[in-house]
Amino acid sequence: MTLFGLLGFTTPWLLLGLLALPILWIILRAVPPAPIRRMFPGVVLLLGLKDEEQVTDRTPWWLLLIRMLAVAAVIIGLAGPVLNPEDDSDAAGNGPLLVMMDASWASAADWRGRMNALDGLLAEAGRDGRPVAIQRLTDPQQVQFLSADVLRTRLSGVLPEPWQPGEENMTRALELLPEGEFDTYWMSDALARVTRADLLTALESRGQVTVFEAPRTLYALKPAQVAEGNLLMTAHRLRAGPETEVTLAGHGRDPAGNPAVLIRSPITFEAGALEATTEIALPAELRARIERFEIEGTRSAGAVTLPDDSLRRREVALIAGSTDREGLELLSPLHYLQKALIPTADLLDGALLDILPANPDVIILADVATLSAAEEEAVLEWLDKGGMLLRFAGPRLAASDISRDAEDPLMPVRLRAGGRTVGGAMSWGEPKALAPFANESPFFGLAVPSDVTVNSQVMAQPDPTLANRVIAQLSDGTPLVTRKSVGQGQVVLFHVTANAEWSTLPLSGLFVQMLERLAVSSATTQPEIEDMEGTVWQPVRVLDAFGRPREAGTLPGVDGPDLIEAPLSTNLRPGLYQGEDRSLARNVVTADTVLAPMEWPERITVEGITLPKEKPLAGWLLALAIGLLLADVIASLALSGRLRGAVSASVVLVALTLFPQDGLAQSNDNPFGGSASAEILPDTEVVLAHVLTGNKTVDDLAHAGLRGLSETLYFRTSVEPSQPKGVDLEADELAFYPMLYWPVTTDQPIPSQEAYAKLNTYLRTGGMIVFDTRDADIAGFGAATPEGRKLQQLAAPLDIPPLEPVPQDHVLTRTFYLLQDFPGRFAGREIWVEAAPPDAELIEGMPFRDLNDNVTPVVIGGNDWAAAWAMDDRGNPLVPIGSGFTGERQREISYRFGVNLVMHVLTGNYKSDQVHVPALLDRLGQ
Repeated sequence: MTLFGLLGFTTPWLLLGLLALPILWIILRAVPPAPIRRMFPGVVLLLGLKDEEQVTDRTPWWLLLIRMLAVAAVIIGLAGPVLNPEDDSDAAGNGPLLVMMDASWASAADWRGRMNALDGLLAEAGRDGRPVAIQRLTDPQQVQFLSADVLRTRLSGVLPEPWQPGEENMTRALELLPEGEFDTYWMSDALARVTRADLLTALESRGQVTVFEAPRTLYALKPAQVAEGNLLMTAHRLRAGPETEVTLAGHGRDPAGNPAVLIRSPITFEAGALEATTEIALPAELRARIERFEIEGTRSAGAVTLPDDSLRRREVALIAGSTDREGLELLSPLHYLQKALIPTADLLDGALLDILPANPDVIILADVATLSAAEEEAVLEWLDKGGMLLRFAGPRLAASDISRDAEDPLMPVRLRAGGRTVGGAMSWGEPKALAPFANESPFFGLAVPSDVTVNSQVMAQPDPTLANRVIAQLSDGTPLVTRKSVGQGQVVLFHVTANAEWSTLPLSGLFVQMLERLAVSSATTQPEIEDMEGTVWQPVRVLDAFGRPREAGTLPGVDGPDLIEAPLSTNLRPGLYQGEDRSLARNVVTADTVLAPMEWPERITVEGITLPKEKPLAGWLLALAIGLLLADVIASLALSGRLRGAVSASVVLVALTLFPQDGLAQSNDNPFGGSASAEILPDTEVVLAHVLTGNKTVDDLAHAGLRGLSETLYFRTSVEPSQPKGVDLEADELAFYPMLYWPVTTDQPIPSQEAYAKLNTYLRTGGMIVFDTRDADIAGFGAATPEGRKLQQLAAPLDIPPLEPVPQDHVLTRTFYLLQDFPGRFAGREIWVEAAPPDAELIEGMPFRDLNDNVTPVVIGGNDWAAAWAMDDRGNPLVPIGSGFTGERQREISYRFGVNLVMHVLTGNYKSDQVHVPALLDRLGQ
């Protein structure tokens, strides 16, 4: 490439064509030889005539200039001009080029700028004919030099990873370096890393090394901590600078389950400071819904931190079988539990039935023997939804008959009568110690202190299922802690008391650790390696390099010690991991992470990636040439007097293109007359719909009925419906349709659970379903007919409120027309709608009650309204109704009922608001 300051040319020899411009000027300026003059008598007849189309005898200079500029633009454009070309005068040569990329989470924040810089490097290498290879240090692969143009097409697949290249990655990259000489462009993430030294030395021995680094500040966010009940958030930046404020956002789910930003809080870096901290006070419920914290505006996994169970304070209800004895707190059944749980859980106090509506995470019963039938039923329902019931033994439980002959639903095992006590019939020689916890126990890995002994316990009755339910035992093999599942929850029994009466367990730190393993309390500290031995953690959500969370899918589980100590890699991604009893987050930035900028040796050239990008100008110059040639055409037409005709022809052509002729388009003034134009989307017009039953005859009649009702609405009301639609409940969206007409047939299939979910959502959001059994007998909802029994099957899974026959003052009787009967093909039958509120009263001076404002979600009848409404394309009735005037009157009332239905679903019970008119007038002083 030849450089001229900020402009360069890939094929500068084409600029020699500019030397031909003076010759072209002379040719265009050439004048034809003068004609020989001959006198002709007939010329006298032409005197006085004016020639409208004159041709100049010489080309104007400005037109010649336009043509010269057009030719010059073509020549310069073909020469390949480039703005801000790369100056390769200092390059080592035209040999191979290796692009080395850290490609870590720290590179993701400005990845787009890096890709633009890399595209410019490849463009320059392509012009110089240099082969190029790309190596990502976060995932080193075999190096292969390819054409730069080929690599430019593959840049979209070059992405960063959510970890840093470790020592293993650097060693692997060093082993994969190609033989021979090559230059290197190292796109650094700017983080200090001692593992670069050997690789840098090897690259310098192969050729010239140039480093690209982003000048922008890198931000990182440390995991959230709890300090005195508040969240403590700490942010870091890579380089010191002026006072800067960033915004911390907490993302999670709102009460409706939709993704939302639950909190925003500013974090301010003081001038010259590398660390900034903010403290946020959040209620426990809101804190439990937060799924991730991030620094807004920073697209990097380092600026995102995922919380785990360490932030969620569980709600624990404590209930004792006996009250505390005054002055003897150490003997209280709940004393040691309160001491163990207060730092990490929110404790609830009260009666069992009063606590259950709060839906606590855990209920602890300390020496509670029996529960009432109501309490037992409520606890079982709570357990089935995922609760944990933790029970402790005691004198009351040992003396009761609970779970003796048959296993109690709220006990994990059957119990033997009495218990086991020093000095009793089953006396031990000395207190027993705890046995090491088995591999399948949730307590596995916890160290058993030698001073933890048990003096008394309740004994489990031998049973075939007992071995699978024991999760802790004494040194002689007797069960100490048993557990069983109930629905989605579980019941756990400590066979000793919660105080120090029967054992020294509550006095030890093991007691607190066992509660944490059972997820009774929230673990606020990182677990120790010993605690993670033998555990496997399954990823739930993982982060990519840009900090975007995604489902883990089929990613394999991770061993517990690796989750704590192993560096992040392909096999251990940052994210949220679920264990047997708690969740644990592995974030890119930990509490011990220290960010430091990389200091390159002075011999290494370090460049920023914000330099002006190379911009080819060939396309712009060729476009300019085309524009100048068009201007030349217009100028030539103007000089010859033909411009007016050309403009007129252009206007006609544009008009024919933009505006179709009358015969090619149809008016849409009446959507029911003749063939319709383009289909109107259902979200822009009112569309009546019917449920497809699979019976073609019934579906066609329903379609014709809604078409007749739509035409009636069009001519009688302000509602202008579009053509009706047949709806497939399994595939179609229902939100577009205010009303669904559902003809009931005995052989139509029962919808799927997904379809019923859509139907219930439709009913709860203001939609109406009109069930028509078409049997003229709806006594008892049509139970006496096959269609009625089919209706019961279809409607059973629907969320339908209590129903009643239409009362005389229901708004359906006066929405548009005043009606007291609702006939279709059959007449004289009641229809069923949502029952009025029991407190609806008749207002003095008004003919109807103050009813609620809701639209009845269902209308049930059997009068076959679609048959009465049905019309053909010409507006003629399709089904005969009765005979003579009586039949036509019945059809007319049926149309009026259909109009009332549609107006009711579109406007609600607005006419019931008339009962408030006297009060409003009185308030206004009228």
